[in-house]
Amino acid sequence: MNSSALFRAKHQLWLRLSFLSFSTPDLALKNRLYEFSQIEFRHLKWLSETLCAQGIGYDYGRDKTFGIEFKTLAEGIRAAIEEIGSLRRLYDGTPLCERMVHDERFFLSFLERSLESAQTPLSAFDRSRVWPDVPLTPAQTDALTLFLFEESYKEYELILVYLYRLARATTATQSSSFTDLIDESHFHLRSFAEMMAAMGILGLPRELHPRTYEIDDMKKFIRNGITEEENAKEECRRLSGAITDEQLSSFFEFINFQESYHIEIMKKLLEEKTWKN
Repeated sequence: MNSSALFRAKHQLWLRLSFLSFSTPDLALKNRLYEFSQIEFRHLKWLSETLCAQGIGYDYGRDKTFGIEFKTLAEGIRAAIEEIGSLRRLYDGTPLCERMVHDERFFLSFLERSLESAQTPLSAFDRSRVWPDVPLTPAQTDALTLFLFEESYKEYELILVYLYRLARATTATQSSSFTDLIDESHFHLRSFAEMMAAMGILGLPRELHPRTYEIDDMKKFIRNGITEEENAKEECRRLSGAITDEQLSSFFEFINFQESYHIEIMKKLLEEKTWKN
């Protein structure tokens, strides 16, 4: 098994299926693709734990040619089919790889059937910058656009950083806390990305530098994380007050209160004394 190549390919396949889900307007297909992406993320989790236990390094880099923007859903599905097919050469006969193979065999059969009705043009990348439910002023549109780009990157970053730490958890508290924070960030990423798709501004978050997740001082990292969550809360409150649409304002208040509990989880992690690098 080529560990580093496999980890990169699985990371990209998780992104591929996630962003296909975010971009499609078909609700049933959207949900199915997202379910597949979550299974791929589980593969990534198991793989990271395996590599960590074996002392094998890995990173969150992506191929320079990797992208998620397509004119039609069919183009995106074909890209996913090709990527799944290319993974076979990276697998060996371990139980983990066998699980991945069987999962992806089912994914392929579903994706190939979906191609027949997937010629729908995608508007998720058309840069219209129009919120479909209610007219926004140019200033509100600019504020919402900036917020969505910043927060979608933040949630992507947190998912991967917490995944890195989860593989190195030394206590039940660490494992439980990072699992909860990953799950919450998945929900936030999906919410923000689907809002971006509705406005035609869906985009791939930038890559993470290894310094982002290779952390020597966990106490400092957690304190900085608490500050970042507090800043996100403030931005949610500001947007909630600035945007007159009741549905959007309610959503930002909802996210604001979720961030409050994330801070409580991170405060609990500050009490931990043993960390594995």
